[in-house]
Amino acid sequence: MTATAPPRSESNLPEESSSAPDAAQAPAASPTKKSAGHVIVDSLVAHGVTRSYVVPGESFLDVLDGLHDSPIETIVCRHEGGAAYMAEADGKMNQLPGIAMVTRGPGAANAHVGLHTAWQDSTPMVLFVGLIPFAHRDREAFQEFDIKSWFDTGAKRVMVLDHAERASEIVAEAMFAAMNGRPGPVVVGLPEDIIQQEIDATIHPKIPVATGGMTVTDWKALKAALQAAEKPLFVVGGNDWTQEGATALTNWLEEHNIPAAAEWRCEGTIPFDSPSYVGPIGYGRPKPTYNLLEETDLLIFVGTVPGDVITDGFLVRQDWGKKNFLVTIDPSLRGRSGPVSYQIVAKPDVFVRDLVMINLPVREEWTAWTERMRGEQEKFAALPPAAPTDGPARMDTLMANLVPTLPEDAMITLGAGEHTNWAHRYFPTQRYASMISARNGSMGYSIPSAIAASLANPGRRVVTIAGDGEFLMNGQELATAAQYGATPLVIVMDNQEYGTIRSHQERQYPHRVSGTQLRNPDFALMAQAFGGYGVRVERDADVPAAIDAALRAIDQDGTFALIHLIVEQRVKAY
Repeated sequence: MTATAPPRSESNLPEESSSAPDAAQAPAASPTKKSAGHVIVDSLVAHGVTRSYVVPGESFLDVLDGLHDSPIETIVCRHEGGAAYMAEADGKMNQLPGIAMVTRGPGAANAHVGLHTAWQDSTPMVLFVGLIPFAHRDREAFQEFDIKSWFDTGAKRVMVLDHAERASEIVAEAMFAAMNGRPGPVVVGLPEDIIQQEIDATIHPKIPVATGGMTVTDWKALKAALQAAEKPLFVVGGNDWTQEGATALTNWLEEHNIPAAAEWRCEGTIPFDSPSYVGPIGYGRPKPTYNLLEETDLLIFVGTVPGDVITDGFLVRQDWGKKNFLVTIDPSLRGRSGPVSYQIVAKPDVFVRDLVMINLPVREEWTAWTERMRGEQEKFAALPPAAPTDGPARMDTLMANLVPTLPEDAMITLGAGEHTNWAHRYFPTQRYASMISARNGSMGYSIPSAIAASLANPGRRVVTIAGDGEFLMNGQELATAAQYGATPLVIVMDNQEYGTIRSHQERQYPHRVSGTQLRNPDFALMAQAFGGYGVRVERDADVPAAIDAALRAIDQDGTFALIHLIVEQRVKAY
C-alpha cells in the first residue's frame, strides 16, 4: 500500500509572504548559458574523465570546441576502430568508462569493433557519435543511419540527445549505465543541430553505482563450502577490480594455501609469482591447468563467470552435481555455462572485503593441492635459454632476454593470435590490469591498447606483442603514439601467416593451406617513418642487441620502439 499526498486546495497551499520582494523589483539571476555540446564536456569533467579518444567529424564540432579549453586531454586518432579500442583499453585500466568520439555513418561503423570488445569483455565505455541534424532525420541525409538499430544488440544502452536541455542528464545516465551491474559499452547519439543549442549549464549529479556485497547467509554458505572442500579453486577475471582488492584477495589465498587461476587473457589480479597462482585458463590453455575445472570440488569464480572460452565451448564443468559459487554483480549471470550452486551478487572488491573475514584453519589437502599446481605453473613459466641459437629469430629467445629487464609494474597488451601465448606463458604480470587484452579475440587491438596504456601510465614499461596479420589492422596508430608521446615497446612476430587460422585449418583440412598466407612490408621501416625506433631481426643471434637498442630508445630518446622479428612458421609457445 502506497501513501499519496492529499490533493492541494486553497486551504493547504503555502501562504504568500508579505515580505517577499516584488519580482519586477528583484529579478532572479539568470543561470549560466552554454551550448549543449559544451555542457556535455563539462559533465564529463565533473565525472572525472581525463582523456578522450577522437576521430573528428563535422557532426560534433561543438563538442570538440568544448574540449578546446577543458582539462580533458583529446587524443586525435587515425581510425575510429583505433579510437574505440583505446577507449575500451582505458575502461579496462580505470574505474571510469573509457570515452571515444566519432562521427555518423562510416565513422560509427568503424568504431563498432571496439564496442563488441567492450560488450564481450564487460568493459565500461561510452561512445559518443555525432549525428545528422534533427531536422534532417528520416530523409536519407548524408551519412544518415539508424543508431539504435545498429547498436541496440551490442550495447547496454543507446541514447540520443533529442532535447538539448537534457545534455548533462544523458551524460550522467550514460556513465551510470556503463558502470552499473555488469559493466559494458553505452552509445550516445548527438544530433549536430541539438548540441549547438544554448541551455542552462547546470551539471547533473553523478548517479551512484551499487556494489552489492555478501549477506550473512552468503557468508555462512561460502564458509561452509570452503570447510567441506578438499580441492577449492578460485578463478579471477573481469575488469571491475582495484589493486587494493586484488592485493587483499592474494593475501587471503596465500594465508590459507588456496590456489587461484586467471581468466583467459586476464592475468595479473593474482601476481605471477604468488604461491597461490596456478596459471591461466582458456583457449590454448597450458597443460598444467587443463583439468583443473573438472578436478576441483569447489570452484569460486570472482568477477567473471564460466563462459564459452573457459569451458572449451560449453563442454567442461557441465555436470550439475559440481559445486560452483559465482561472484558477480550481474544477477542475470549473462554468458554463464554449467552448474550454479550459489550466486553472490557483489563487485569483486566488496566480496573480498567480506571474504577476508572468513578465517579457516589451513587443511593439509589444500596445501598439497596448491603446491602441486603451483609447481606445474612454475615449470611451465620457467624461461627458456637466453643464449641465441644459430638459426632464425625465435620468440623464446626474445622472451628469455626481455623478461629479466622488466620492472615489477610492467604491463603487456595483446590483440588476438597464437603470438599472445608467449605472453601468457612467460610475461610476469604482477599487478591488477598489467595484462590488457581483447578477450573477444578481436584483432588489431595490440597497438591501440598499448598506446592507451602508455598514456595512462607514463613511466611504466608497456610491452605489446602483435602478430604480423594483426599489426597492419591498426598499425597506423603509431602516428598517434608519436604525436602524444606514448612509448610502448612493440614486438611484431612476423611468421607470414594468420597463424591461429592456419592451425584450425591444419586440423580440419590438413595440407590444404588456403587464405592464410601473407607477404609483409618492413615493419621496422614503418616504425621509423612514424617517428619511432625500428629494428628488423632475422637471426636469433641478433635478438639480445635488438632488445637493448629498443629499450635504450624508449628510455633515453622518449620514443616508442618496434622490433620486427622474422620467425619460422608453425613454431608455438606451447
